[in-house]
Amino acid sequence: MKMVKIETISAETIKPSMPPPSELRTFKISLLDQLAPPLYVPVILFYSATDLRIDNSTTSLDISNHLKNSLSKTLNHYYPLAGRLKGNATVDCNDEGVPFIEAKANLELSEILENPNMDLVQKFLPLDPYNVLLVKELVITAVQVNYFECGGMAIGVCISHKIADGATLASFLSAWSANANGTSEIIVPRLDSASLFPPRDVTIAMPSGVISKEKTLTKRFIFDAQKLALLRAKIANGAVTRVEAVTSRIWKSAFVTIQDSSSSMVTHVVNLRARMSPRMHEQFLGNIWQLAVTAPILTKHEESKLQLGELISEIRTSIRKINGNYIRMLQGDDGLLKACESMKEVRQHFMKGGVDCYRFSSWTRFPFYETNFGWGNPTWVCTTNVPIKNVVILMSTKSGDGIEAWVTLAEDHMASFEQDHDLLEFISTRPSP
Repeated sequence: MKMVKIETISAETIKPSMPPPSELRTFKISLLDQLAPPLYVPVILFYSATDLRIDNSTTSLDISNHLKNSLSKTLNHYYPLAGRLKGNATVDCNDEGVPFIEAKANLELSEILENPNMDLVQKFLPLDPYNVLLVKELVITAVQVNYFECGGMAIGVCISHKIADGATLASFLSAWSANANGTSEIIVPRLDSASLFPPRDVTIAMPSGVISKEKTLTKRFIFDAQKLALLRAKIANGAVTRVEAVTSRIWKSAFVTIQDSSSSMVTHVVNLRARMSPRMHEQFLGNIWQLAVTAPILTKHEESKLQLGELISEIRTSIRKINGNYIRMLQGDDGLLKACESMKEVRQHFMKGGVDCYRFSSWTRFPFYETNFGWGNPTWVCTTNVPIKNVVILMSTKSGDGIEAWVTLAEDHMASFEQDHDLLEFISTRPSP
């Protein structure tokens, strides 16, 4: 087996082509940004050589220059992403720019797509998204473009979770690709989330124990359209969403096979943009989300009797609580207390002991597969290893009708989980791309 090498070709900093005026130099982050974890949101977009619509004369240098120029234009509107975080209240939009790394890998893209090795895939990112201590300076955004021997490429992007969520990352990529294509439609972000969720004098440190001390594994489980239809039909004649069906199946398989505790609960990230009144602009930059938390359910001795429909009912009940009244309280004088409510609830259950918590986040509605920089759409899009146990990130397959579930569990728990027959019945064995 050959030694895989990912060699840096060049590294530079991309700045906005038009620096922001002095009156916009200090960008206030919102209360919800202040409470976000000091990590990065990562995504990697893979482009196959067979799908790239470029002529034979186009070189990797041409591609890189095209990406850099369009990124510079995009940062004119997304200028906070080129700044530097100052404390837990503002971003200094000082035009320091976005680190842009070019690298070459001595392997074929097909070797990645056939059987993704997540330790290798993580090397296509410009930094370790979960170890900010290794980041030389607290950059907001970083990019790495990787070229494969076959002519394919991968673009890894990391954005600080202190200023952005998954929806922000998706809208930024949409804006960047629109600029790269030279389309007349310019995507302009809304940058006033701090006026909706006013910041407070608060400092949030990373809670101890979030990054798992025990060894974890992140693995992909693919629910294709056919398997999803079968799963949904078995639950309630299909009267459930794809995300609900996959969440309930993974949740039950986890607590049935792991049996570490006497009860189990789930949190789900809820995007507030569509729940605001009036409806919030999709391009609002920031952390516009809250955690829905289910009540703990008893699992010992009763796990075989719990139906997936019952679990979905628990999930729906928790999400329903994040309504217009909830959001108004977030924006009020007691917004800080309200914003911390869900985290406090989870912590209280942990303090009592005997509860496992599975954290879900759905990226299925984000248009990552539409990120076309001028040469076609991605062949595959993924996230990376998550060193936090019991985390599940749901992403759409390229076809749009399936789900890739990226599940992170303790290593010994994964061995039991991935052998669950009730889970395997709905898992596709063929690669997604």
